[in-house]
Order: sequence, then C-alpha cells, then structure tokens
Amino acid sequence: MAPARARLLACLTALTMMAAAVSWVAAGGGRITDQVDILWGPTQLINGSDGDQTIGLSLDRVMGSGFRSKSSYLFARIDIDIKLVAGNSAGTVTTVYLISEGQWKIHDEIDLEFLGNVTGEPYTLHTNIFANGSGGREVQYRLWFDPTQDFHTYSIIWNSEQILILVDNMAIRQFKNHWDAGVPFPVYQPMRLNGVLWDADDWATQGGRVKTDWSQAPFTAYFRNYRASGCQPSGVAWECGQDPSGGDWFDGGAAGLDDVRQQQQLREAQERYTIYDYCTDSARFPDGGFPKECGLP
Repeated sequence: MAPARARLLACLTALTMMAAAVSWVAAGGGRITDQVDILWGPTQLINGSDGDQTIGLSLDRVMGSGFRSKSSYLFARIDIDIKLVAGNSAGTVTTVYLISEGQWKIHDEIDLEFLGNVTGEPYTLHTNIFANGSGGREVQYRLWFDPTQDFHTYSIIWNSEQILILVDNMAIRQFKNHWDAGVPFPVYQPMRLNGVLWDADDWATQGGRVKTDWSQAPFTAYFRNYRASGCQPSGVAWECGQDPSGGDWFDGGAAGLDDVRQQQQLREAQERYTIYDYCTDSARFPDGGFPKECGLP
C-alpha cells in the first residue's frame, strides 16, 4: 500500500466518528444527468447519437444557470470537459468548483473560474482554494489554446496530501497539505461539484472595466463527460478505489504522469502561463507578510 494511500485511509478511519461511512464510487461518460442535477436557470440538454449527453448552461439578463453533482466526496479526482462561451464573453464567468455543504464560515472550496473577455482577447483561468472558511489563495493563468473552439478537460485531484489542478492532463497548480505547519487544508468536509454560468461584470473582465454586452445574450457554455473517482458517503466502511483512467489519485499524480514529469509541468505553467500568484503579490502583502504556505516547500 502506497504511503499516501495508507495515510488517507488512516485519516478516513479517524473521521468515522464525525461523518457517514463511505465506499468508493466511480462514474464517468455517458448520461451526465445520471451524475448531476440541473438546479436552476436556462439550460439545454443535448443527447448525442452515441448516448452521451451535453449540458448547455446559459446566461441572460434575468438569470444564469447551474448544476450540481448528485454525489458528494471526501477526497476525489474529478474530470469534466467544457467548451466555454464564444465571442464577446466579457463580464461572464463559467465556473466549476467543489464546495462543502456545512456552515459558510468554515466551508471548504476549490474553484476554477473562467473569466470571459471581449472578442479576440484570451480567457483567464482564475483558481482559488478555501479551507476552514479561509480563502484568498488566488492564482490566475492564461490558457494556451482557444477554449471556445472545442471541449477541453479540466480536472481536480484532491487527497490528503495535496490539491492538484490540471488542464488537458497537464498539472498547472499544486497546493500541498501543510496542516502540521498551521496552514488550513480541506480534510474533513465532503464536497460536491457545481457548475455555474453567471454575470460578474463588476470584476471579471479587466478588473470590471469591461461590462457585459447584453445584446450578445444568451451566453452559453457546454459541459460533458463528467467523471468522478473518490470516496462517497454510503455504507459502513471507508473504502476508496483506483482512478479508472490509469493513475492513482491517492498519490496525487495525474494518469500517466510520474512525479518528475508532474513537477516539470508545474514549472512550465508557472513560467509560461501564470499571470497572477498571491504568493508573489508584494503590494497585497507588504513587508514580507506573505501567507505561511508561500514559504513552505
């Protein structure tokens, strides 16, 4: 048994007095409505000839729209394919995020927010992590492709060791568990995946300088091929399974990536695609007062 797996199962065993027992669940592909509930707003459900389904979330002047996974997870690998709003998407935000369902002041959350832009200008991928109600861990990226022309895969790997965010199976962000050093990390609250398209023109595009052009509405983003592998509230024991795509999400790696390759990808993302990192924002944290995790390996 890998060390990370052993630590994770030990952690889950310790939590049996605090939460329901879990068993492993894996879901993927096919009918997305078997795995998520459409919660609100204008949506489309597109049935493919091969039985696959695509959800189109839309935004108009009245309201946005959203869905939520039927299952919640305490540690998981989540993958979903997204095709973002095309054309003038300024002011819109397409979001997928994991969030706990407990009290807001102690909630956990892992965010991927795609900030729209005027036609011809690139999207920004805005990521953030909340643990025990504490957020402010923003890192932003410029994607190296046009995310409106085709579907791309966005992934979250969350285990007891780290949170890893991937784009098309390329690792771009890693947030390690430094709980023992006093850094909050989501370890005990199950989370659900949510997908939402909403208007945030007060901040989303160029700091809010560019507003939503409602003459372009409705705006639509498309989601398909939701896959989840993790620990799901269920029966009488904590049991968590392998990543069906190949790797071992317990050990944090993306499928087919060893640790060396993963670290190479993280460095490439930092050097080529990162446009903001809270850990280097000296104006926000003057006099070297950066969050503790910024100085940890």
